[in-house]
Amino acid sequence: MDFNSSSGGGGDLHNNHHQLQTDESKPLLGEVSAPGPPDGNKMGAALCRRALLHCNGMRYKLLQEGDIQVCVIRHPRTFLCKVLSSKLLRRWEPHHLTLTDKILASATPTGYMENAISYSAIEDVQLLSWENAPKYCLQLTIPGGTVLLQAANSYLRDQWFHSLQWKKKIYKYKKVLSNPSRWEVVLKEIRTLVDMALSSPLQDDSIHQAPLEIVSKLLSENTKLSTLEHENIIAAIAPLLENNHPPPDLCEFFCKHCRERPRSMVVIEVFTPVVQRILKHNMDFGKCPRLRLFTQEYILALNELNGGMEVVKKFIQSMHGPTGQCPHPRVLPNLVAVCLAAIYSCYEEFINRSDYDDWRPALASLLQPIPFPKEALAHEKFTKELKYVIQRFAEDPRQEVHSCLLSVRAGKDGWFQLYSPGGVACDDDGELFASMVRVCNNVHILMGSCYKTKKFLLSLAENKLGPCMLLALRGSQTMVEILCLMLEYNIIENNDTQLQIISTLESTEVGKRMYEQLCDRQRELKELQRKGGPTRLTLPTKSTDADLARLLSSGSFGNLENLSLAFTNVTSACAEQLIKLPSLKQLNLWSTQFGDAGLRLLSEHLTTLQVLNLCETPVTDAGLLALSSMKSLCSLNMNSTKLSADTYEDLKAKLPNLKEVDVRYTEAW
Repeated sequence: MDFNSSSGGGGDLHNNHHQLQTDESKPLLGEVSAPGPPDGNKMGAALCRRALLHCNGMRYKLLQEGDIQVCVIRHPRTFLCKVLSSKLLRRWEPHHLTLTDKILASATPTGYMENAISYSAIEDVQLLSWENAPKYCLQLTIPGGTVLLQAANSYLRDQWFHSLQWKKKIYKYKKVLSNPSRWEVVLKEIRTLVDMALSSPLQDDSIHQAPLEIVSKLLSENTKLSTLEHENIIAAIAPLLENNHPPPDLCEFFCKHCRERPRSMVVIEVFTPVVQRILKHNMDFGKCPRLRLFTQEYILALNELNGGMEVVKKFIQSMHGPTGQCPHPRVLPNLVAVCLAAIYSCYEEFINRSDYDDWRPALASLLQPIPFPKEALAHEKFTKELKYVIQRFAEDPRQEVHSCLLSVRAGKDGWFQLYSPGGVACDDDGELFASMVRVCNNVHILMGSCYKTKKFLLSLAENKLGPCMLLALRGSQTMVEILCLMLEYNIIENNDTQLQIISTLESTEVGKRMYEQLCDRQRELKELQRKGGPTRLTLPTKSTDADLARLLSSGSFGNLENLSLAFTNVTSACAEQLIKLPSLKQLNLWSTQFGDAGLRLLSEHLTTLQVLNLCETPVTDAGLLALSSMKSLCSLNMNSTKLSADTYEDLKAKLPNLKEVDVRYTEAW
């Protein structure tokens, strides 16, 4: 090691004449303890304790990587004090370190960090916080030496300290619990692991998820545990489950317990709050189907209790709450999804029978009356399986097959209506619907007369206009024809909607050509467009940044005052298009992926915006603070965002016209 070299940013260690002490007897799961003071100095001990007490009130995000100064001292442990007192110790190296699951490694593996440091090689992690110690330093004790890490400030130092301790302990727990011997010891370790996660100053989703995943793996690899051992483990991890969804493998274990021990007290005492949280907070069972399966098995277990149906009813009542207005809007759709999934197996036999040509006409005839409730058709898995059958019907050239796509009686939708854009069973933006229209049109079933065409167009205009425009915007010739027919037969009465349809048609070559042909027949349509663009515009759900850009570039939108992008797939990238709308007063971004970068751009250009809806968007304080420059804002919805209480107070102080604010389901609520 070259003790004669030096670099900027390092700490001056030559004034430290004290020996660093390590606590070899420190337990794996014990509380964070201060490093021993040099030479038993009581003042140093007091400073260490005071520093840690200060840290205990702070909250930190778990570090995965970061920039820090590194100095490595190779020494026999007994000579550490002499090395630290050397005036020649001045060389520090800047490194970008990554904290993986197993090692501490540098992005540039050279110098001190040429070789990564395994967590198993780190004997201790300590703060250097006594008098005359180098500022903002951590000491990692490794065999044959010491690694010093120097942060830019005390907060970063403490963040590195807690993150390294967490990574080191979790790594050890994974090893300890991967090869269990005595289960009473394992149970004790699990309880201490849970306590460690609950008391950690690190505030990060992974802090509570890591112990759950360790236990989940432990259970999946040890399938012969007794019922008592199962219940003890579930009870041990219960505190973590109060605010966290169980991981997939743990859900399977819970399902097994519900099936095998439905009358166990664990079901009532532990699983009930877990299921309640799932029903209140789950956003999409499609992304986490095992949560749905666990909820289903839990309800079945309740039904096995004495007076099971009443127990289930009481559980539903508890989810609704005592008032007439349910405070949890996600509970009902989540319960419906669970119940519909439970009856899915009843209809599974229909699947794949459509592969046989000789059976297809009879199957189409049987399914035409639509024996399934619309709620079942809206269920993702059921719809996906049944869609395959309907696709085969639409592709079949025989009239007795594809004619069954239509309803069998008045007032009852057929497959054609249910899979049309916006229909309850449509999950593909209308691709299946477009193919059905094409087939029916070719054989003159649907579009054979003006009367039938107009009736059909009216039904589309009432409920499915947005998805039809989205398909036309993406080049579907069938949908372009339908939009032209709506204009030709004067189906649409609202001028703004007519102008949006015209802009949609002009956004593609095929649409532009067909619209020009229509204008040759109806010149008043051209006059309508010359009066200016629409004042209100609603983009269809599932529209993307590209769809919005294509639409806004196709015509004049200088008069646009109200734009709704709610429930679309737009992101911050669309802000480049939005800032080109000079008259925009109201913007709805509810449940989009519009983030901080987009907000900053809007705040610079749309200073006259009055109404902004950011409900259920990924915006954070970093972007929301930029809104303070939008002095015209009078209505702001930040429901279900990462808004903090401090940022909310700052916005209220800087936005004098703000009258309507929604901050539910945020820290400021």
